[in-house]
Amino acid sequence: MGRTKKVGSTGRFGARYGFKLRRIVKRIEDKKKAYHVCPRCGTKRVKWVSVGLWHCRFCDYKFAGGAFEPVSTGGKRADSTIRSIISRAEH
Repeated sequence: MGRTKKVGSTGRFGARYGFKLRRIVKRIEDKKKAYHVCPRCGTKRVKWVSVGLWHCRFCDYKFAGGAFEPVSTGGKRADSTIRSIISRAEH
């Protein structure tokens, strides 16, 4: 084809669904397909397996995370809430 420099993986949709929705899908897919940092070993080798499942190709660590990124914003918020509750209980 050769016409997907700007639209990337969403070129498969052609002119359907509108630019804004295709741009949102492109951002999600680019984020999903990129390498991410492993929470165990710290290398940038984590890849998406399926929705919510991630796999580090360096240390073979599999873990659950966000749907399209290893740590979702809700997960970050939950972690900080749990840490603050634990720190208050220790004092």
